Amino acid sequence: MIIGTAGHIDHGKTTLVAALTGVNTDRLPEERRRGVSIELGYAFMDGPQGLRIGFIDVPGHERLVHTMVSGATGMDMAMLLVAADDGVMPQTREHLAVLSLLGIRHGLVVVTKCDRADEARVAAVAAEVRGLMADSTLAGADVRCVSAHTGQGIDALREHLWQAAARLGPHRRVGDAFRLAVDRSFTLSGIGTVVTGTVHAGHVRVGDELVCVPGGRRMRVRSLHAQNREVTQALAGERCALGLAGVEREDIWRGQWLADPAVALETERLDARLTLWPGESHALRSGTQVHVHLGAEDVLASVAVLEPQVIEPGGSGMVQLVLRRPMGAWHGDRLIVRDASASRTLAGATVLDPFAPTRYRRTAARLAMLRALEATQPEQRLADALASSPQGIDLRRWQAAQGLLALPSGDHLPDVLRATEAQADMLLSAAEAANAEARVLQMLAAFHERHPDELGPDAGRLRRLALPRLPEPLWRALLARVREQGKVLLKGALVHLPEHGVRLSETEQRIAQKVAPALTGARYEGAWVRDLARAAAEPDALVRATLSRLGQRGDLHQVVRDLFYPPATMAELATLCRAVAEAHEGAVRAADYRDATGLGRKRAIQILEYFDRVGLLRRVGDTHHLRRDCQLFMEAGL
Repeated sequence: MIIGTAGHIDHGKTTLVAALTGVNTDRLPEERRRGVSIELGYAFMDGPQGLRIGFIDVPGHERLVHTMVSGATGMDMAMLLVAADDGVMPQTREHLAVLSLLGIRHGLVVVTKCDRADEARVAAVAAEVRGLMADSTLAGADVRCVSAHTGQGIDALREHLWQAAARLGPHRRVGDAFRLAVDRSFTLSGIGTVVTGTVHAGHVRVGDELVCVPGGRRMRVRSLHAQNREVTQALAGERCALGLAGVEREDIWRGQWLADPAVALETERLDARLTLWPGESHALRSGTQVHVHLGAEDVLASVAVLEPQVIEPGGSGMVQLVLRRPMGAWHGDRLIVRDASASRTLAGATVLDPFAPTRYRRTAARLAMLRALEATQPEQRLADALASSPQGIDLRRWQAAQGLLALPSGDHLPDVLRATEAQADMLLSAAEAANAEARVLQMLAAFHERHPDELGPDAGRLRRLALPRLPEPLWRALLARVREQGKVLLKGALVHLPEHGVRLSETEQRIAQKVAPALTGARYEGAWVRDLARAAAEPDALVRATLSRLGQRGDLHQVVRDLFYPPATMAELATLCRAVAEAHEGAVRAADYRDATGLGRKRAIQILEYFDRVGLLRRVGDTHHLRRDCQLFMEAGL
């Protein structure tokens, strides 16, 4: 367990920790010379049954609240200190606000320097503090009166802390993926780069690979200390020092995170539920510039209030925080929001989605999704979020955002539509899949009515018409489902309703028969309209119109203007494309495909770009990647 101090400057925080542990947490010469804490201090205390408590001692100066916040985000329990001679002071109030906005519910108040005041004064200060805490998360907390100078109450306080540690038990996020907030980095002779911080979730072992975020640099854990002891494993709720291999001290700094690779993420935009401190005099509005504190990081940001339009003092609402630079953030993380000048604490917030959208952020569907993300259990959050997501959910992205060690199986959601592509673990709820299916059928019917002479749009065009925001893996799964159910037919890349067809005129049938041998004989080079017209002794315009009609029926494939291929030849070219992909881990480069087909580079590129358009491939940079779940050109006649 980690206990943190809080309170006004010179109210005895460092002295009390020293009285409990025997450790002076002021390690800097300037701190010892001035008697003022500047940086976070750390100490440890051993107790019964192998218990070990770590202490984070925070500075109390008003200009160092940002340092206090970085320590407070790692606390399991807080000790709010108030000196008997001074009573409640400004930083007493602000530190209490920080603790409350972070949702810290385990704590106590310690009235210090009781040797400097009589019993009446001590009782009055204790009563004042109880009243101050009445509207905070520490309402009803115990109040202890001590004097570090005389030893009064120290033993009883120490025993109280051991009992509290035993009651708290294991950290609530010990089962999640590992995350540590870095607050120091340095070099030790014989060890190399060392970082220290508080473990916010999960566990880490010697030999584990971690990712530094933001940045994405990978490194390996060479050695490990937890709670100031050499160990082979460290857990959530412990102070930790990691010796790292594969990174220099200059490459990692305070404010970054070390995270399990499965959940390593960084964001410049996150959605959260924000609560404005009741003591604020003005409502929070969109456009407000703020400081956002998470872990040991402090980032400037702009607030976009999503719901309601403004947040009144003491109220809460959904907001999007647009950050000036990337930071690591995960669902459930608690933030502190301070004003643009960093002079006062405004609000606290809980991260709901670190993958916040830039568009459609205030739609009813998006707000419903954010409310779903407030469910307590991950399984319920997933179910509720699916029900609120017309675009479905990517499970791997979901896992990273939630900070979960294991990928949710979704087995408790048997009716969902599942993407079949190997690289896309995506789900769409049964209700949203039914809505999407109805939209596709409606759009196809409208297309047939507007374009009676065309067989139908290709699959890519139909998606743009009907469901432009649905991710492609889910789109292909949906299309496969309605096709299997016989609700639509595919001819080549064209989609149409079963009752719709395109008839050829007698002239078009005659020309189609005349050009068929030349189309087949052209093989992989394809046939140009002018060449087919010359061979058939027919006008170019008539041949072009006929071939276009055959393309609309799905009987030919038009790769570029006036260049046509019959289905059988296109199927052969697709087979060669799949073979190249299998030989190169799914990638198809123009040079490899040129060699496989014997074509020139220009024609090979034209064919690959056609495969991109119809959905057999997807282009990333200069490389085309095979869509492994695509069934195009795998059936006779297609």
